[in-house]
Amino acid sequence: MDKSTIIIIIYIVGLIFGALVLDIWSANTSPKALIGIGWTALLLVGLFLTEKKDK
Repeated sequence: MDKSTIIIIIYIVGLIFGALVLDIWSANTSPKALIGIGWTALLLVGLFLTEKKDK
């Protein structure tokens, strides 16, 4: 499996965990919503680094 595919699978599993266990997408806006933004930022950094190492 490609490294970027593994990173995307980990990202999706993390989003599902955050939605079901941490309830970061509840109706109340809270600092927990920043967890989703941080998780997406980590995905983008991971994808950037894997693409950079491939070239």
